[in-house]
Amino acid sequence: MPPPAPSWPGRLAARPASDRLLQTAKTLFARNGYERTSTAAIVRQAGSSESQLVKYFGGKDGLLEAIFTQFWQKITWRARQALAEQALTSGKLIALMEAMLSELEADADLKVLTLVEGRRLRKDGRMALLDPGFLEFVRLLDNALQEMRDLGELRSGVNLEGARSALMGAVEGLLRDQLLAQRDGYRARYNANELRETFQDVVMCFLTPKSASRLRKEAELSLRERSRGRLRQSSRRRAS
Repeated sequence: MPPPAPSWPGRLAARPASDRLLQTAKTLFARNGYERTSTAAIVRQAGSSESQLVKYFGGKDGLLEAIFTQFWQKITWRARQALAEQALTSGKLIALMEAMLSELEADADLKVLTLVEGRRLRKDGRMALLDPGFLEFVRLLDNALQEMRDLGELRSGVNLEGARSALMGAVEGLLRDQLLAQRDGYRARYNANELRETFQDVVMCFLTPKSASRLRKEAELSLRERSRGRLRQSSRRRAS
């Protein structure tokens, strides 16, 4: 018996089966949870079949892994672009985290999935999040921290791997609590700008006073520019 007609509108229905399966799985995993989402539900909504799912992804675990692979590929590309444009060494930490935040803010389902399912253990015992793209992002962050140490921008005695874990944990924690506030009324009432300012304060903990002062000035300029950009976008939407 053929699968039901796809529920994808317009051009999306014409996309390859692998793309439809990936997008559908991401949406259902985020909204219903990984465990509560069946492969039957995925293929039905994607207008595909179990055999196609197995062909492209091997199963549900493979779908989740492919979602994270695609996500980290986008982030590392965005991160390299940001690093190339960042002259201030300590500003590279902000640029790297901005690459992650921008990607997550652009896709609500991906944000939920990353925060809720990113640390899920696969059948081989490894975390779903430990994708080559994720490890490449970690390498970029480690390189930025090492460069800062070489230039004397970090406080004496800072453990680089500990600093990296603290920085990534801060972003993850800020985003997860913000999600809980939106979903369940958890007391974590801060907007996107306040989240970034808080992360900047965490970065400051690892810097020398001189480096922290330079970064603060640079961050203030960036924040003003982002605010102007959002105002321009809002004006264009109202005009259209």
